Amino acid sequence: MMRNRDLLTDAYDYTLPKELIATTPVTPADSARLLVYNRADETITHTTFRNLLEFIPEGSAIFLNDTRVIKARLFGQKPSGGKVELLVIKPLADNRFVAMIKGRVKVGTLLQFQQNLEAKVVELSSDGSRIVEFFQNGKQLNFEELITILEEIGHIPLPPYMNREDTKEDAKNYQTLFAQKSGSVAAPTASLHFTPELLKQLKSEFPTYTLTLHVGAGTFKPVEVEEITKHPMHSEYYNIPKDAQELIESDQKILAVGTTVTRTIEYFARTKEPNGECDLFLHPHNKPLRVDYLLTNFHLPKSTLIMLVSAFLGRDKTLKLYNEAIKKGYRFYSYGDAMLII
Repeated sequence: MMRNRDLLTDAYDYTLPKELIATTPVTPADSARLLVYNRADETITHTTFRNLLEFIPEGSAIFLNDTRVIKARLFGQKPSGGKVELLVIKPLADNRFVAMIKGRVKVGTLLQFQQNLEAKVVELSSDGSRIVEFFQNGKQLNFEELITILEEIGHIPLPPYMNREDTKEDAKNYQTLFAQKSGSVAAPTASLHFTPELLKQLKSEFPTYTLTLHVGAGTFKPVEVEEITKHPMHSEYYNIPKDAQELIESDQKILAVGTTVTRTIEYFARTKEPNGECDLFLHPHNKPLRVDYLLTNFHLPKSTLIMLVSAFLGRDKTLKLYNEAIKKGYRFYSYGDAMLII
């Protein structure tokens, strides 16, 4: 019996020339390129992000993710004096945190960082992550206190494929203009293309709403199982304000700016829960029920994100558009160009 190609991870693969991986953004931000795909007449338009508003269907409500990327990467020392790198993933209850730590550490190990910050490893999780507690001068820290210290000594956690250390510029470039609520280890990248002028124009022409989804490191985790439905989807904290909930429950058309916004709206459409942990996996066999249009960047092969795009377009069409973008020299991934699906 032939298996459905849409369910096979390998069917979402494509070949990207290395030089098309964007490691820095273009300036100004809205000079990025924009591929517009109209599903009604199957037309492709190549334009720039600056012209985005010309293509957004009339009567759309726009949704943005107001999460803020934290300086979640820390460099320090083990008790032995050996170097250690720690990535704060998310807070848990009782001032505990999920973290990824490079290298081997045992439960009970106390890691040292600048400003007398210490991380105590309290648990090793089966997925390779660690549960840690943070202390400064012997006092246990909560999330707000930790963020204040991270702002001073932490580093912006750039995606692994950028293959470089973060710079001062990244602290500004890898943050949206409307970032409010701290908690992400990755930016909602479709929103990085807005300039203050374009954002102001967007808000004057379309009703605009914000919600929060704190993007976790799982967003970069490749799908490693043969069949996509067996992929253990990561969960991320979200919150949807009352006005945004009411709009989602209306029949107004919605443009989601980014995959994080899409997943949050779709999770709420299914559960009616205004906050909690979102672990929704959208793909061609689990299509969007509420989001009408999507603005997004170009994503990694075999990732849950390209599968989400395929939920809107179908796998074949998605890969055709990706190959068209490659042919035209579009820049890919977090600091790359954008695609609007209408």
